[in-house]
Amino acid sequence: MGGEDKGLADLAGRPMLEYVLDALRPQVDSILLSANRNRDRYSAYGSPVVADTLENYPGPLAGVASALQHLATDFLLVVPCDAPLLAPDLAPRLHAACVAAGAEAAVASDGRRVQPVFLLLRTTVAPGLLSYLAGGGRKVDAWLQQLSLVQVDFSDEPDCFVNVNEPVERRRVEAHLLASMVAG
Repeated sequence: MGGEDKGLADLAGRPMLEYVLDALRPQVDSILLSANRNRDRYSAYGSPVVADTLENYPGPLAGVASALQHLATDFLLVVPCDAPLLAPDLAPRLHAACVAAGAEAAVASDGRRVQPVFLLLRTTVAPGLLSYLAGGGRKVDAWLQQLSLVQVDFSDEPDCFVNVNEPVERRRVEAHLLASMVAG
């Protein structure tokens, strides 16, 4: 995306983040945004904005670690800002599976592969995550393997995991969103 802040990138006339927020608001009690730049623009959405507390922005897990330190709840739902087609039942399905399994985390699967940045975490994982990052760990998949984890099948909604990472994908998702607006 050429260094563009993907959450604020225009998609069918709106910043991509707005699609994510619209999908999440009915599913969760509160939203916390993780951003290291354009924090003033993100704060205009009415949710608290936290930046990475670790130096050199060591990847998405740093944002997760920062968010975990700002919660007063038992769970954190993690989704990327570049997934505008989120499932309308992502949070409740992940939560139900996590609680039923007594797991530390629930991660979504599209039926073919695990989607490691679509997950629900118990806040009790924070110390282990900080330790993993302090030891140089960066890969989400590798960290998740250290947790008691349940996979949740979303093969009935595989498009909800589409990430807009390149112009071709952006045009495809934009066409889908515009068609949905016309049909709706």
